[in-house]
Amino acid sequence: MNRILADAKAFGKQYLRSRTGTFFALAFPVILILLFGAIFSSTGSSKVSLYVQDLDNTPLSHAFIQALNNTTVISYNQIPSDVSIADYIHAHALSLALEIPNGFNRSIVAARLGNRTVTANVTLYGDQTQSTYGIAVAAINAVATQFNFQISNARPVVIPATQPITEKGSKYIDIFLPGMIGFTILTTPLFGMTSICGEYRTRKYFKFLATTKLSKAEWLAAKILFYTLLMFVSMALVFVTGVVVFQMDGTITLMAIVLIAVGTVEFTSLGMLLGIFVKDTETAAAIANAIGFPMMFLSGTFFPVDLFPSYLKTVANFLPLTYLNEGLRATMVFGNDATALVDLAITAVIAVIFFAIPARALSWKSK
Repeated sequence: MNRILADAKAFGKQYLRSRTGTFFALAFPVILILLFGAIFSSTGSSKVSLYVQDLDNTPLSHAFIQALNNTTVISYNQIPSDVSIADYIHAHALSLALEIPNGFNRSIVAARLGNRTVTANVTLYGDQTQSTYGIAVAAINAVATQFNFQISNARPVVIPATQPITEKGSKYIDIFLPGMIGFTILTTPLFGMTSICGEYRTRKYFKFLATTKLSKAEWLAAKILFYTLLMFVSMALVFVTGVVVFQMDGTITLMAIVLIAVGTVEFTSLGMLLGIFVKDTETAAAIANAIGFPMMFLSGTFFPVDLFPSYLKTVANFLPLTYLNEGLRATMVFGNDATALVDLAITAVIAVIFFAIPARALSWKSK
C-alpha cells in the first residue's frame, strides 16, 4: 500500500505540473458546460422570425398580420410587395416566409356576405425539417381559425388549457451535466494512461520499473488512485458550475460518487490495456482517439441513448461509457438508484476485466 501511495503522490506531482493535463482535466469540462449550457439554456427571445409579404395591403390583411404578432410566438418582418418572394427568400437565406395574396380582403368580405365558394389562401414557405416550421404552421392555423370563426359568426366551444410543469430532467442542462462528468472520466484517464504508456515505452521507463519492487497492478492502482481524486475535483467544479450558472436540478448522491470511482477504475485500466499495443507516443494518440472519440459520441454523452435510432442503440449497448452515463443520470437527475445500481454493477464487472488484463499482460520489458 505504501508503494501505491508513494507512486500516486509522485505521479500526481508530475501530472499537475503539466498545464495541458490540468487544463483538460479541470478547466475544459467547465468550459464545455458553460458553452453547451449557454446554447441550450438560452434565455433570449424564443419567438420565431416570420417574414411576410402582404400583396393585398388592406385592413383585413393588416389584421391577419397583427393577429400573428399577438400570438407571442411570431416575430413579424416585412417583405416588400414589389419583389418576387422566391427570389427574396433565396437572396436572404430565409427559413420561413408567408405570402398573403392579392384579393385576401375581397375574398373574406365575400364570404361574410354568404359566398361559400371563395377562399383566401395564404402560403407558407419553409423547411419542414426545422422545428420553427411547426411553430409557424401552428400559429398561422390558429389565426386562420380565429378568422374563420369571425366570418361564420361562430364561437369556439372546446378550448384547450395549458399548465406548465417543472420537474427534474426537464431541462437540457440536467441531462447534459452527468454526461459531461462521464465524458471527463472517459477522456482524462483513458487518454492520459495511453499517452503515459507510449512515453514510458519510448523513454524505457518500463524497463527501469521492472528493476523495482513495484508490481504492474500496484503501478496501475497508483494511477487509479490519483485519477479518482482528480475526477472528484473535476466533478465538483462541473456540478457547481451547472447549479450556480444554469440552476441545474441534479444532486450528488452516494451512488454517483461510487459510479465515478468505479468508472475511473474502468477507464484508467482501459488506458493501460490499450497501452499494451502502444509502441510510442504517436501510436498512443492514434489508438486513444480511435477508441475514445466514437465512444464519446455513441454512449449518450451529449444526448440520452433513448433518442438514438435503434441500430445506434444496439451499438451503444456494447460501449462501457453508456452504463456510466446512464447510471449517473439515473441517480443524479431522476433519483433512481435502483436503475443506477444495475449500471454500476455492469460498470464494475467491466472495470475488473479491464484491470485484470493489463495487470497481467502488459510487458515492461518489451521494446
